[in-house]
Amino acid sequence: MLRNPRGILYTGIAKDTERRLGEHNNGRGAKSTRGKGPWVLSHREGPFSHGDALRREMEIKALSKQQKDALIESS
Repeated sequence: MLRNPRGILYTGIAKDTERRLGEHNNGRGAKSTRGKGPWVLSHREGPFSHGDALRREMEIKALSKQQKDALIESS
């Protein structure tokens, strides 16, 4: 999960999280992150297989903001 200074959280999957974070911060990441950075890595899990990573991403996206914040704090 990534977080920006306004507290917005973004959840996604990547094999190379540092490279992907750089893409988000340089405007080459997901459309929803463009112009909203700088982003910082707040939570990372894995490694998972691609299918398991997609399932975990969907589980995290279904959490409330409070639950996501608690997940970040617990890691």
